[in-house]
Amino acid sequence: MIYPVILCGGSGTRLWPLSRVALPKPFLPLVSEETLFEQAVRRVAGDDRFAPPMVVAGVAHADIISDQLRDTPGARLVIEPCARNTAPAIALAAALLPEDAVMLVCPSDHHIADSAAFRAAALAAAALAAQDYLVSFGIAPDRPETGYGYLERGDPLPGGYAIRRFVEKPDLAGAREYLASGDFSWNGGIFAFRAGHLLAELAVHRPEMARLVRQAASEGRDDGARFLPAAEPFAAIAGDSIDYAVMENTDRAAMVLADMGWSDIGNWAALADALAASVDGNGNVARGGPVDLADCKGVFAQTDGPRISAVGLENVCIIVSGDEVLVTTREGAQAVGKLPGAANQ
Repeated sequence: MIYPVILCGGSGTRLWPLSRVALPKPFLPLVSEETLFEQAVRRVAGDDRFAPPMVVAGVAHADIISDQLRDTPGARLVIEPCARNTAPAIALAAALLPEDAVMLVCPSDHHIADSAAFRAAALAAAALAAQDYLVSFGIAPDRPETGYGYLERGDPLPGGYAIRRFVEKPDLAGAREYLASGDFSWNGGIFAFRAGHLLAELAVHRPEMARLVRQAASEGRDDGARFLPAAEPFAAIAGDSIDYAVMENTDRAAMVLADMGWSDIGNWAALADALAASVDGNGNVARGGPVDLADCKGVFAQTDGPRISAVGLENVCIIVSGDEVLVTTREGAQAVGKLPGAANQ
């Protein structure tokens, strides 16, 4: 049995102005009629190899999550008192599971086109996690991407590989080198752990975090299908990512290869790529209200009402949402979250 843990965090600024702090991208129907969160739940639903999901999120989005979970049998919502990054969130989930439970940690805001390939990778990762490896999903790269971290494959393991090293986001020359070598995968931010072993590793590498997480869990309380950790010890945690806190320090880091049509939908250009089926003969994607594109190539245009008209543009994203308008090149899409409108919500 695999125990899915779905993480809901972040402020949603990179897909501003459609994604807002009050309703960030996990809860929006970006690539289908389902939201990214609903897709994450459905990928592990109706399969008896997966337990009901545990969702870890902040209080601001608890009601949205409950609404989108609807009648998912056995689902549990863990409400963080405050945001402390992924390591405490994952450790909190681990502290609420049996020690021998194999947990599958999934972000709530990723798009995965091939659910069967995802489940196959999850089973391979779970088999390694049951042997006390800490397992990352290595996403098959299809371009020299500078926006992702990379994993370098090491020695073969049953169903996967040891991780030789973690690499931060490279420059373009480095990304091209990694792609050409064939030895590197994108770090997809999806993990499998045995709950007790993860907590033991955290106690070695971040002992104070491990102590405070256990205290927050033991002093917390259930409220129906929700669990409320103790606020004071959780707030005292110095936040850190699971990569920095554990994965880059352990000698048991492993990876499974996953070619599953993955995207983190990290900016407007990434969303345009995920919507490849909607592309016209000139590489344009038009969504929402009236959009007129004349002599344009590679333009992504989305509006919730006002007409978008563009002439002679290439590789540009144009977004109209409410009373906000965003225009960016594909290359500039990485910086949207730093704009005043996005950052100062």
